[in-house]
Amino acid sequence: MAQHDRPHLDISGLAHSVAFKSPGSNARQRPLIRIREDHGQRLIAELASAFQQAEQARQRPDGVALLPPPDGTFLEVELSPQAGPTTLERTREKTRQGAVTFTEQGARRIALFVPDDMRDTLEAVFQDYTFGPLNERTGSPKGKTRVETIEHIREARIRTFWRDDPAALPEDPQAEMWWSLWCFRDRVDRVLEAAAQLGLHVGEGDTFLRFPETIVVPVYGRRAAIELLLFATGGIAELRRASDNPHVFTHDLRDEARAFIEDLAERTIWPGREAPAICLLDTGVNRAHPLIEPALAVEDLLSVDPAWGGDDHAPGSGHGTGMAGLALHGDLVAPLADQEQRRLTHRLESVKILPPAGFPPNDPHAYGPITQGAIARAEIQNPDRARMFCMAVTNGGRSGADATAWSAAIDQAAAGAESEDQENPAPKRLIVLAAGNVPDHADPAEIADTDAFPAEDPCQAWNALAIGGYTEKSQIAEAGYEGWTPMATVGAGSPYSRTSYLWRSGQSPFKPDLVFEAGNRAISPAKTEAIAGLDSLSLLTTARDVGQRPLDSFWATSAATAQAARLAAQIAADHPDYWPETIRALMVHSARWTPPMTEAIAACAAKRDKADCLRRYGYGLPGLARARASAINDLALVAQREIQPFRKEASGIRFNEAHVYPLPWPRQILEDLDNLRVRLKVTLSYFIEPNPSFATAIDPARYQSFGLRFDLKRSRETTANFLRRNNAEGREENDPRPVNENNDGWLFGERAISAGSLHVDIWEGPAVELAARNMLYIHPITGWWRERTGLKRFNDRARYALIVSLETPEAEVDLYTPIETAIPTLIGVEIEG
Repeated sequence: MAQHDRPHLDISGLAHSVAFKSPGSNARQRPLIRIREDHGQRLIAELASAFQQAEQARQRPDGVALLPPPDGTFLEVELSPQAGPTTLERTREKTRQGAVTFTEQGARRIALFVPDDMRDTLEAVFQDYTFGPLNERTGSPKGKTRVETIEHIREARIRTFWRDDPAALPEDPQAEMWWSLWCFRDRVDRVLEAAAQLGLHVGEGDTFLRFPETIVVPVYGRRAAIELLLFATGGIAELRRASDNPHVFTHDLRDEARAFIEDLAERTIWPGREAPAICLLDTGVNRAHPLIEPALAVEDLLSVDPAWGGDDHAPGSGHGTGMAGLALHGDLVAPLADQEQRRLTHRLESVKILPPAGFPPNDPHAYGPITQGAIARAEIQNPDRARMFCMAVTNGGRSGADATAWSAAIDQAAAGAESEDQENPAPKRLIVLAAGNVPDHADPAEIADTDAFPAEDPCQAWNALAIGGYTEKSQIAEAGYEGWTPMATVGAGSPYSRTSYLWRSGQSPFKPDLVFEAGNRAISPAKTEAIAGLDSLSLLTTARDVGQRPLDSFWATSAATAQAARLAAQIAADHPDYWPETIRALMVHSARWTPPMTEAIAACAAKRDKADCLRRYGYGLPGLARARASAINDLALVAQREIQPFRKEASGIRFNEAHVYPLPWPRQILEDLDNLRVRLKVTLSYFIEPNPSFATAIDPARYQSFGLRFDLKRSRETTANFLRRNNAEGREENDPRPVNENNDGWLFGERAISAGSLHVDIWEGPAVELAARNMLYIHPITGWWRERTGLKRFNDRARYALIVSLETPEAEVDLYTPIETAIPTLIGVEIEG
């Protein structure tokens, strides 16, 4: 046997177990020598000074009033270079240790949080050491080992918490950047609430890193605001630059990518076969990827043409496989980097709708039937599974201003109206589409104005959710791009995303409906060159080449659309009884504009101009936490109802019914709040059945089967006047003429609501006024079910979802409990005029 073929020798059996006691370090063997009283008195004075400085800082007028008063003080405790490893935390004293840094001389500086009600206890430790009796046996003062390791005590500074390159901490208080806030787990909510009050831009929950004792939260803002947040909340253990981005995994850790993937796969609780699914209509998916295979069954890998196969055929990293990773996991940077167990509540399906190489291209006019055929394939395969459809394929040569055969086919599929079988009607479906991408021009001047690039067909489909992009990506990590800058600022619209600004106002729906992260472009120092697809300005997802490059960057509205479908699936898993119309409403209702978007809307003087902002940003960025549940002072009321808009009479087709909702406002609570500003948001979602024709470009009512609108009772309006004003049914000839009182306070106003089957508006005003605005009217408007009498659809029923939410952003008030109590008492109560 050759020497290199011999087996290793196992010496495990040679080991013997013996008792062990640590001999300790030299530092522990040589106790520190102190002049007791001098050392103790100096520390007592330093501690008192630090507390006094902290009290003075609380009186600063630079935003402290915006936040709840702090309940403790951070100290900077400097230990001797000779001190061994130690912790300053004491459970009984409720102190907690944050960042640990080192001076050039090797001394440790520790951020120590001291609750206000424990100050005296800590001071007593130093008093006992300095002036207390010595231990009779050892001759040592009380607390010797604890106190004598301490060199100095100071009020903590922002540098006390900085665990990154010292030169990277901005000196300018107004300097803005992304920060990583390492938060104590039990105080992260306090930090997030304070960040919102300060107007800081917080990354979405998917970007948080969760470790056993801390949660890392990315926040974009000025140094001054971060400093205020730090000392006001007592919830931040340490600060760093937020540097994690796809570049870390695609370059720095590329050789370890497989290990990170396997670790995440093991930490993931994968969904069962009964879980709702995202059905991707794309280029197919490489099911062999470890982060996809457990959630995509082989029988769910389909194609509109079986000869195409189901595998991803797209060049490069694979478009469909990239969509799959984001639809399942979101941006993979955070999931790969943290240690948390992750539970997936939805799975995947894939129907390939684009032909691979070697097959003839699809007929450009056949995408309507192709899309409906792909939907049917998935439903035939698993008829009982809940699903939503995700498609990022667009017609790059056509604007979406008018209805097309493709967009109408999508509207028809969403409404479940493609089948004429009245006995077995098709289900209604939630379909998520991309708004389309701005071209990859290298000249920044050619792509600087994204309004010049109209959103593409078929995203104009009324019933679908059209997704645009915004971006939080701002850190360029690639070598060779020093001096390059991000094209869009943090929180602004992504430079990849198209808008519907150039669509005809009034005749076209507002698109995109929502925005998600789509990445950023980089601009050269001379502002003469723009580049797309830098890893550090993109998202991270699964790639087709599992063997060589299993992770890759992904960007533009395809990335945004996959994330939107993921949110829809998460909501569907939480609420299996919610209709597709309701899930769409919840997503939109949970959306908020980022600070730059809010500033743009606020800068518009006219409501028409504010509505134009909807054509850029939609209703903003949704949030899963907001969509999932109501909070004490931010609650949502949800209704799912059927309605018959029209009826046939001898004299013709008439409107049939409207719905009136008594709103269960806690009147006394709102009146007690008096002029405090409150916010009411209303979202109305339904699916129309399309009837595309030459006239639909002139009058949207010719396209829709019916329409719905909402109206809120005015504050000084009687119930009788409110009902008469909205409904002529039963009105007698001698009844007083209804008065239309001023309806100010709405962000967009009723004139902004025209085309589309999704209507959203926000009312803001004094709480005492809203207390009297306690009734909501849902009524139909005309459509082809009424106008096209020969089609005999006038008796058809439809359904809608309504969400109404009330917020008191400036006060912590329990609205949930009284409203929950009031709802049962209002059910079945007749509303009399």
